[in-house]
Amino acid sequence: MSQVTIVEVAPRDGFQSVKEFIPTETKIKIVEALAATGVPRMEIGSFVSPKAIPQMADTAEVLKRARLPATLRTHVLVPNRKGLELAKAAGVKEVCWVLSVSESHNQSNVRRSVDQSFADFEEAWKEQGEGLKLRFALATSFDCPFEGRTPEARVIACVERVLKIVDELEISIADTTGRAAPNHVRGLFSTLVRNYGSDKVQFSFHGHDTYNLGVANAIAAYEAGVRIIDGAAAGLGGCPFAPGATGNTATEDLVFAFEHMGISTGIDFAKLLEAADMVQAVAPSQAGGRVRTVSRQRALAGFGENTRGLPPEVAACA
Repeated sequence: MSQVTIVEVAPRDGFQSVKEFIPTETKIKIVEALAATGVPRMEIGSFVSPKAIPQMADTAEVLKRARLPATLRTHVLVPNRKGLELAKAAGVKEVCWVLSVSESHNQSNVRRSVDQSFADFEEAWKEQGEGLKLRFALATSFDCPFEGRTPEARVIACVERVLKIVDELEISIADTTGRAAPNHVRGLFSTLVRNYGSDKVQFSFHGHDTYNLGVANAIAAYEAGVRIIDGAAAGLGGCPFAPGATGNTATEDLVFAFEHMGISTGIDFAKLLEAADMVQAVAPSQAGGRVRTVSRQRALAGFGENTRGLPPEVAACA
């Protein structure tokens, strides 16, 4: 059976968009519930300025106290040298360094030019990167809220630039605004995977569902050779520095779609739906996704092991 790795990002990209502070205890319970679904990877918070994103101020505490399976790979987001230093001090083993392909969004997001961000990364990684796994995220790879469609040549130039600094990493290509179309996603990833993918260089896709294209774009990325896809339970999320960008593609929608296609995620769908309900509860008006709006019995019908214990008339629909 074909496989895809789903990276759960609600505890970072989902939570950061919620204005009212989510109690640390609640975050820990949600992180543990998500981990219990069998999701193989999770992004848990970020080390950013608490003035810019107060919601992430307790990331170190969540990491310290959450009881997680030894098999779960976790990483945190860092946007600069200071964030990398704090992450390493907290005992983090994997980080996601983010910068934007477009100048306008990079200025809005981290208050510096793309050149300055690359220079900061190169110096910081040489000093602090030893012993760390790296995911390098390129935001606005398809569209910028200020500049419009991002030229593919600009994305390729950024990929080549980071590969001159680090030769073994994962590069996350992000549809920050959710405006990408499946043919755009398929075309860009086909080029990147063909020309730059290897045993040492993997590509992943981070999509948003602003225009209801999140699942379609994830499938397009998969068809182009990408095997690592981000999702946020309950579709929570959105970039605070990208006007109009709403939630991430819901993890439960991605799992439903891929499993329905015969592509294994390794995630317990029933447990995922329960965890997604917990995520939805922290910001009901901001949650998204479609599978959760379907009758729970209907959503679970047809998922093999998940049909056990259901009423016969429901299981018969599988």
